[in-house]
Amino acid sequence: MEMIATSKMRRAQERGLAGRPYSEKIRQVIADLAALPQTGRELHPLLKRRPLTRMAIVHITPDRGLCGGLNAGINRRTASFILEQNIPSTCISVGRKGLDFMRRRGRDIRAEFTWLGDQPGWLDTLPISRIIIDDYTDGVIDAVYLAYTQFVSTMVQRPVVLPILPVAPAAISGAQNVDYIYEPGSDEVLAGLLPRFVEMQIYHAILESIASEQSARMVAMRNATENAGELIDGLTLIYNKARQESITKELLDISGGVAALT
Repeated sequence: MEMIATSKMRRAQERGLAGRPYSEKIRQVIADLAALPQTGRELHPLLKRRPLTRMAIVHITPDRGLCGGLNAGINRRTASFILEQNIPSTCISVGRKGLDFMRRRGRDIRAEFTWLGDQPGWLDTLPISRIIIDDYTDGVIDAVYLAYTQFVSTMVQRPVVLPILPVAPAAISGAQNVDYIYEPGSDEVLAGLLPRFVEMQIYHAILESIASEQSARMVAMRNATENAGELIDGLTLIYNKARQESITKELLDISGGVAALT
């Protein structure tokens, strides 16, 4: 299992790290477009802020265990965040371990997505994005948060909860306030990019979660192998001691018998 996790980990890390530049750049472009002065234009539905009466959390976890404390860490982080907000919430669960956790806690589950595989494609994650976009646009929820395990390194995976809706406009300083010309127009570009931005955030979070899962599983299986080796060595030593005691006892019995005959 350690060797299998190692081979999968390399591919998962490459996919997760390769998506970071695109995710960060589209976030910057979206934020800059949203920060443009609103001269009588209607604000895009995904940018509208409303009083928080109900929120949604996209909870991303692995489908399988045997990956150390990864599942417990992200489940505990999400549960703490829900309690801190103190408002009604609904959960879009991605992954079997998170789904089971939310069911045991009696949380409202809006949708569930399991067994996406170790290499999901962008199209596989589109239904997740469509649910939160439609619910937010229809006013069913007032905020959307993304809970997943961020890949830092092979040894470090960090559970995080980040807001994705509504999109927060960037604070542009005077030096950065450049009047770009957008074709066909800033409104059209913004309307086209906002759904793609949400879709990309969901997809990238799933890739990061998979990279974290394979890294944590490799480390956990390596530790399990080392612990099993130490256990075997300890049991072998105990067995040898018991065998030596048995042989010594037999020799003493033989010597005692010989001494009795003489």
